[in-house]
Amino acid sequence: MSHTVDIKHHGAVLGVTGSCHEVRVGDAGILIDCGLFQGTDFREDLDIDFEIAHIRALVVTHVHVDHVGRIPYLLLAGFTGPIFCTEPSAILLPAMLEDALKFSAKHSKSVAKQVLKQMQRQIRPLPFDQWQALLGTEIKFRFQQAGHILGSAYVECDAAGKRVIFSGDLGAEDSPLIVNTTPPSPCDVLILESTYGDREHPSRVDRRLRLKSEIEQSFVDQGLVLIPAFSLGRTQDLLYELESIIHDFGQDKVAEHLPWHELEIIVDSPLAANITRLYGDLKYHWNQDAQDLLKQGRHPLIFPQLTVIDGHEDHLLCLENVLKSDKPAVVIAGSGMCAGGRVVNYLKELLPDARHHILFVGFQAEDTPGRVIVENGPRFDGVELLTDGKDDYAWVELDGERIAINALIHNIEGYSAHGDQSDLLQFAQAISPAPQQIRLVHGDLEAKLALKAKLTALLPDVEVVIPLIEDAG
Repeated sequence: MSHTVDIKHHGAVLGVTGSCHEVRVGDAGILIDCGLFQGTDFREDLDIDFEIAHIRALVVTHVHVDHVGRIPYLLLAGFTGPIFCTEPSAILLPAMLEDALKFSAKHSKSVAKQVLKQMQRQIRPLPFDQWQALLGTEIKFRFQQAGHILGSAYVECDAAGKRVIFSGDLGAEDSPLIVNTTPPSPCDVLILESTYGDREHPSRVDRRLRLKSEIEQSFVDQGLVLIPAFSLGRTQDLLYELESIIHDFGQDKVAEHLPWHELEIIVDSPLAANITRLYGDLKYHWNQDAQDLLKQGRHPLIFPQLTVIDGHEDHLLCLENVLKSDKPAVVIAGSGMCAGGRVVNYLKELLPDARHHILFVGFQAEDTPGRVIVENGPRFDGVELLTDGKDDYAWVELDGERIAINALIHNIEGYSAHGDQSDLLQFAQAISPAPQQIRLVHGDLEAKLALKAKLTALLPDVEVVIPLIEDAG
């Protein structure tokens, strides 16, 4: 006997983070993601606040913490069902959550260890494009390539004869290492992310040359270049493109008396080091361009100019050495929004000194130190130094200290792993016949409203709704 299908949203409805959605048919349901709330969405209490007794499985789209960070809380709430994810995600997920649990004030080391062991037992890797049925239910699902990070997927779910697609996070074409998004099949309902629903990204085609130019400009002042970057996805993208620059422009000068092929690239982050190693182990999941580099004897994540710093003592020694050295270097350190991690130690030393340059390559959320630095620090627009006419010196609070921002700030766009408005519209329009309904999640209200207006104009017969803002039906 067929039942009605109920779709609920337990996160990513008021903002960008905390993705968690439910499909229920009768007395059985599944969750799509169980993510952490961050930035302006931050919640002190992350305990699971919805019924889970009927949840038969958790289906993970990808392993960014805003999609998986609440899994420990789900397990502690009593969930013992399978955790389905793609094969790369099954490798990456334990590393991401182990790192997240290190900084959890709520969970002791023994509890964190127990949760990780339990999660490992529950993980069920699935290949892309393979249907998985849940016995005793009217639910089945499969993963399709989402083009966001390695292993990322959108989920096609059949529930009591109704087809629902959960986009997860969608990427843009031509991302380093990542296979492009698979065109979607017909569905009745599309749950669509809207992170960049109100904007377009600059071209990815020339961003490598913009990165090269910004680094060369930075070394004119004979300081260091610091790049705050997320350990998963962004760091690997940067390494891929830096290796490419070194290969193609190795004899060109990056600084006075220093050719590109002698420039030291330092990755100082234990999580980034681990994720980069795992990315290397998963090279059979890379896209064709990256596979071709391997066949040529090049490795875009491991090259002679690269130094990877793991242990804490090595980090302190590296920081001391780069500060004493007069040789240019590029340091990539986490976290990407400067809210914690080793990048804070570098910032405290480098920000007050006008010789140094801080190069941002990712979105800086409101109320983060990264946003303060980008908005208030001096920056160069290619012609002149800009300070926005501020009379008082700019500063940012790091570890409870006010740190002056005298270093020059750069901001290179085009490195987001998310698709922009055009990518989201293209995904929705590729569904033929068009879905009956599109629900917009995982975005700020302005982005959702802008995307809704575009979708309504392009797909006039489709009901486009914003859950919790409008009646989702």
